[in-house]
Amino acid sequence: MKIVKRDGHIVDYDPEKIRIAIEKANKEVRGKEKASNDEIKAIIEYIEDLNKKRILVEDIQDIIEEKLMEFNKYQLAKKYITYRYIRQLVRKANTTDQSIKELIEGENEYWNNENSNKNATVVTTQRDYLAGITSTDITRRFLLPEDIVKAHDEGIIHFHDADYFAQNALHNCELINLDDMLQNGTVINGVMIEKPHRFITAATIATQIILAVTSSSYGGATISLSHLAPFVRASYDKYYKKYKDRKLKEEDCKNFAMEDTRKEVADGVQTFNYQVNSMTNTNGQAPFLSVNMYLGETDEYKDELAMIIEEFLNQRILGFKNEQGVYITPAFPKLLYVLEEDNIHEDSKYYYLTELAAKCTAKRMVPDYISEKVMKELKINENGEGDCYPCMGCRSFLTPDRTMSIGNIAKAKNYKEGKGKYYGRFNQGVVTINLPDIALSSGKDIDKFWKIFDERLELCHKALQLRHNRLSNVTSDVAPILWQHGALARLDKGESIHELMRHGYSTISLGYAGLYECVKYMTGHSHTDNGIGKELGIKIMNHLNDATKKWKAEEDIDYSVYGTPIESTTYKFAKCLKERFGNIKGITDRNYITNSYHVPVFEEIDAFTKLAVESEFQKLSPGGAISYVETPNLQNNIGAVLDVIRFIYDNIMYAELNTKSDYCQNCGYTGEILIDENLEWYCPSCGNRDHNKLNVARRTCGYIGTNFWNKGRTQEIKERVLHIDNKVAQI
Repeated sequence: MKIVKRDGHIVDYDPEKIRIAIEKANKEVRGKEKASNDEIKAIIEYIEDLNKKRILVEDIQDIIEEKLMEFNKYQLAKKYITYRYIRQLVRKANTTDQSIKELIEGENEYWNNENSNKNATVVTTQRDYLAGITSTDITRRFLLPEDIVKAHDEGIIHFHDADYFAQNALHNCELINLDDMLQNGTVINGVMIEKPHRFITAATIATQIILAVTSSSYGGATISLSHLAPFVRASYDKYYKKYKDRKLKEEDCKNFAMEDTRKEVADGVQTFNYQVNSMTNTNGQAPFLSVNMYLGETDEYKDELAMIIEEFLNQRILGFKNEQGVYITPAFPKLLYVLEEDNIHEDSKYYYLTELAAKCTAKRMVPDYISEKVMKELKINENGEGDCYPCMGCRSFLTPDRTMSIGNIAKAKNYKEGKGKYYGRFNQGVVTINLPDIALSSGKDIDKFWKIFDERLELCHKALQLRHNRLSNVTSDVAPILWQHGALARLDKGESIHELMRHGYSTISLGYAGLYECVKYMTGHSHTDNGIGKELGIKIMNHLNDATKKWKAEEDIDYSVYGTPIESTTYKFAKCLKERFGNIKGITDRNYITNSYHVPVFEEIDAFTKLAVESEFQKLSPGGAISYVETPNLQNNIGAVLDVIRFIYDNIMYAELNTKSDYCQNCGYTGEILIDENLEWYCPSCGNRDHNKLNVARRTCGYIGTNFWNKGRTQEIKERVLHIDNKVAQI
């Protein structure tokens, strides 16, 4: 007989535990009220005679109470009930101790691998995790209803970032309105920061803003280099005036001024990169930052913007030095390069930047690519115009602006009437639905599948409403940098942020995971088969979107379907599925499930077919999506990279190429650090397995991770097949 514990774990039946519990209550009563050994034995035999394969621990305790009263042991039954209640209180009040102990001693597998960009052994990260464990405990015991907690524990849904939920002031991710803050001034820690007059000053202030903003939220943040471009012009004008005042020739003034400006841009970009990677925010890590490179965001300062983009790419190609002084691939900032008419064709003015981007991708895995062409077809704002804008962090995309008829509700000083607004907007949080669990729970009965699907969607809806309601009570005072000084808004002191939670200004995300496993179980086919598998996959995606559209219409809250980057949750979901449904070949027999709509990592498919297939599903994931192709070392085959880039421009909104550029500190090997059959990383040159002496960078699920991963994600990385072959250079 198996016992189902309160947390869902299953253990072997042990009659001795029943005896111990009754005898503890026995000590609290006297004489005839005590249960005899025979009576205790009779209770145990009664439970065993039920011949149940599984029984809940609560049901056993109910039986004990009933049997004690049958034996007229009323006082004993009362003491047992009291004992049971006290134990329940102890369990609830003491849920954090073991997790904290394991974290401090480095023994907690979850926290050690929770985030591939956090080192759980350093004090700054531990401080964040200690707060997170406490927050998670408060969230589970006081803030979430039992059905949400139970569904989360069983892997039916995932309530993201519970470690930040107790603090009601924190949201998920954002597009920082850096233009407003630099042009119109801001305040950091009570200090007025006025408009800078040089590029290097603007770049430095930007890093301080980034640190402050990411310390006041928990997801990814994005800035745009177009907001720094005007300050390149200001620096040039300053240098030009200096040489003009010296009575130099006009041509010399321009040449020397440009030479000095380029030097300042190089210094400013280097300062920016050093600052972003050396700073630690309150989340215990370097800011989770993306940097947008979009020439189309400016007409007046396009050449200055091109100069900044070029420098960012050159410095990233070089890489950042590790402790040994060797250049390696850094995790941040993530670079986003927008493909457009001005840079996609060989005769385009800025095509040289795209060639440089291709070299950077081959060497350092970034930038990632956004197609202006495809995005403007998909993101239609309230005025019927297509907009192009970056993601927030790794893949979270805002929905098209529909606040134009409402006006400047954020009170931004750079607001332009009639133009779609994106910078200054944010995401409220995520709850993810486990699609394979729906399929397995249905037993392949399609009617039952849709019924369970709707029930689970309402569970997610309820959890998302809890997120929205908790954050909507916040006033601007909780994070002045966000709500009062321009990062997201310029509200008055004490003013509620509630209006920014509605009307489409901010989004809230219904995540989904495991479309492949779900469809595979129901149909026996992959959702990439262009047949019955794909048909069901599209129906499932449409069903998710129908639900969010319905909620949005009823509540004026911008629910959006989001292809979740489930880093640690891919392992958790896989374990829960295996525990609930056993080992099913091709469905639950791995330590991970597939991210969002992706083609499974082990499916043989070429890069162009993969991107074409996934583009259809990406359209149905408007709140967040990214596709990738896995490649060998392409540093000597930039033509192949450019072929993929051109295909992205014509076919898919957002995609990336995964290359490898690792380093072994033991022997100096550069190339690909490998994974053995036991899911351990090792250097193929010297056999080094010490994580502290291996520099490994892998795309985790949209962003680059450099601190290794749990077993589920490691197996997923190991099983990734190549989608492009170096032997086929031009396709």
